[in-house]
Amino acid sequence: MKILIQKLSRLGSSSGSLVARLFLALVIFPHGAQKVLGWFGGYGLGGTLKYFNETLHISTPFALLAFAAEFLGPLALLVGFGSRVAALGVAITMAVALKFHLAQGFFMNWYGNQPGEGFEYHLLVIGLALVVLIQGSGRYSVDGLVACRSESTAAEKLAPSPVFPNSKLV
Repeated sequence: MKILIQKLSRLGSSSGSLVARLFLALVIFPHGAQKVLGWFGGYGLGGTLKYFNETLHISTPFALLAFAAEFLGPLALLVGFGSRVAALGVAITMAVALKFHLAQGFFMNWYGNQPGEGFEYHLLVIGLALVVLIQGSGRYSVDGLVACRSESTAAEKLAPSPVFPNSKLV
């Protein structure tokens, strides 16, 4: 389990990861808040769940996972805690949403002349999520603190022993 946590918290050193993580959180949170809290003109948990069940034919467990990915995922991304897991949840949710938008074509419905929205937004979100999945949280993240702590613990274990100075294990 400790090795899994270390691998998930390993970071890219560029600021690009930080930018991708923060913008992904910024763009996805309002969608999650619509679904869960009814903010920004949304229907809230009950109304959205009913829509997912009855109109989209998505079962309650999968709908709740999508809601968690869009509501809790951005909060985790904002502070950089479990960012790869959060980004994976967002990417999967957007891949499923993309399936529902394929029939409307590529472009968003800027002029109201399509029956619905295209899938370009979903592709952009998946792209941002992939950056976070590949690079990790980046700078200024809880994951970074975990990684630094894990590395310092590993370095202490590999430090020469005062009893056996030529040894690599304590």
